Amino acid sequence: MAISPAFNSGVQGFQRASQEISQSAQDINRAAQEQQAIRNDQIDRNKAVEASRSDEVAIQPAQPPARIDEALVNLKVEQFNAQANAKTIETADEVLGTLIDVRV
Repeated sequence: MAISPAFNSGVQGFQRASQEISQSAQDINRAAQEQQAIRNDQIDRNKAVEASRSDEVAIQPAQPPARIDEALVNLKVEQFNAQANAKTIETADEVLGTLIDVRV
């Protein structure tokens, strides 16, 4: 009975999920910084409009990029992937322990 392929598959899957979690966190951070830059730019434009024409309506704030939503969903998906792969590693370890106990 080969335990190594199951164990290796679990480890590789866990590493892949970990990398995707890191990427999602970076995407969330980048999107948050871009949102803040957009807000700051919008505030500056509104101030300029108010200073030049006090009777006109200020520009509406920009909508947040959808990338944050996508990154948060991906983060949650990869969390489940990491948990599933950790369970695979745990199960392979238990099976290996059982085989060693049986053979001794």
